[in-house]
Amino acid sequence: MLDRLYVKNLALIKEAEIELGAGLNILTGETGAGKSIIIGSINLCLGGKADKDMIRDGAEYALIELVFRPEENILKAVKEMDMPVEEDGCIIISRKISSSKSQIKVCGESVTVRQVKELAALLLDVHGQHEHQSLLKTSKQRELLDAYGGNRMKELLENMREAYEAYGNICEKLTKLDMDEGMRAREISLAEYEIKQIEDATISPGEEKELDERFRKMKRSMDNHEALSRVMELIAGDGGAAERLSRGIADMNSLNEDEKLKEIGEQLMNADGYLSDAARGLRRYMEEGDYDPEEYAGIESRLDIIRSLILKYGRTEEDVLKYLEERKEQLRELECMDETVKKLEAEKEKAYAAMEKVGADITKLRKKTAQSLKKEISEALLDMNFLTVNFDIELKEKEEYTPFGKEDTVFTISLNTGEEKRPLSEVASGGELSRIMLALKSVFAKKDDIGTLIFDEIDTGISGKTAWKVSGKMGTLSRSHQLICITHLPQIAAMADTHFLIEKSEKDGRTITDIRPLDPDERTKELARMLGGDSLSEASVLNAKELLQEAREVKERDKKTL
Repeated sequence: MLDRLYVKNLALIKEAEIELGAGLNILTGETGAGKSIIIGSINLCLGGKADKDMIRDGAEYALIELVFRPEENILKAVKEMDMPVEEDGCIIISRKISSSKSQIKVCGESVTVRQVKELAALLLDVHGQHEHQSLLKTSKQRELLDAYGGNRMKELLENMREAYEAYGNICEKLTKLDMDEGMRAREISLAEYEIKQIEDATISPGEEKELDERFRKMKRSMDNHEALSRVMELIAGDGGAAERLSRGIADMNSLNEDEKLKEIGEQLMNADGYLSDAARGLRRYMEEGDYDPEEYAGIESRLDIIRSLILKYGRTEEDVLKYLEERKEQLRELECMDETVKKLEAEKEKAYAAMEKVGADITKLRKKTAQSLKKEISEALLDMNFLTVNFDIELKEKEEYTPFGKEDTVFTISLNTGEEKRPLSEVASGGELSRIMLALKSVFAKKDDIGTLIFDEIDTGISGKTAWKVSGKMGTLSRSHQLICITHLPQIAAMADTHFLIEKSEKDGRTITDIRPLDPDERTKELARMLGGDSLSEASVLNAKELLQEAREVKERDKKTL
């Protein structure tokens, strides 16, 4: 169950912490007090879409933390997911939202949104205000029926998905082979060209990388060689430094003897020697270097070939070679078209038979589970003040198979004597859908291991005696599950095992939303407010006390029947 909720700097909440109990936890408050923020914070922590605008004005970050204390079977499933668990068996999920990032952690270890959503599916089920509208979709109705079928249905649906995919692949191949002789000839020609192009290249895995490294090295050598060639030209080329220096030395030697000029002449002679040594050294270095213009051009050309093949047929040499084998197989199929088509038609027939077999098993199981689910939902609906319930689950065969089988699932219902059953989407009002969804939740709660169910105003559109019936159903459900429910109906609030008040106030010039548990006297006053409006009259307080007493009696009767 969900043991503790902590929220900081989220929307109007500065800081709030509540310890939730077993059974029915009720959250009430004035309209606009921030009830939706509480459920929203739970959704956020469990992977809901985060936005920096959710952070309370003036705060650097928002933080939500949930502490779960699940049963042993759930703990085992969590550990099989390779998710961390605290030593005492608790699971702590936290989410921190800042202006630049959002981080989710489980027991201190960072996890992805996908991982936390998978974890959340084991821990709790959240029913939002508008989720009952999904009941109007036949796809949702099929999902519910199949979920009722348990692991066996899950296994069959996986087999159907595989069979459907295999059948589709064969049909796709046959479609591609459905061509006239002219098109076939063009396809053969193209396949032969591509095969020859790849085979002529004789590429090998890793060759492009190896050649690229060699090419880069030679490119650096080429750049050095060109620079050194320019240096040699400046030193030893026609009109270069060596030639000019030689003319300068000759001119110096032609001058009359002069002791001062003799020393300069010697310096020029020494410079000539250094220049000659430098030229010889550069020449030897260039002759001994690893730059080979022909090899460089060859590598460049080879790289062009390999890269053009990779650009056309894949991202790596391995992809190109895999494409080569595929094209060879396609060429064989094209060249032996009649034989290939005959083989594929046989495979298609076999694949369809496999799909039919799985589909028949799915239909058989659906018919069986539909009868059981129909019975349980009908009984649950009668418990919620439907005077007449004629509920059915129809399986309508489709013309073609889908990954889910060959039938649509349609929930039909008649809530009035003498009227024919019609699809749910045509007859159910908002309040009726709310009760139908609650009936479904109560039925499925018996089958799954999820410990916590959250209802965000499931009481939409109901009142009076019906509200008491819904309240009683939630009370019964809370005997085996932890329920967290936001409600505006006093009849449901009266059934609470723990009652929390969400209220808005002003502090230090700022509006804040807070949540706190109510003691018995405060519960009476809150129920009186819900019954009578803003003012607490003696009549509304008395009515609230009677409501609480009636709820206690319902609980006692419920315990005796368990």
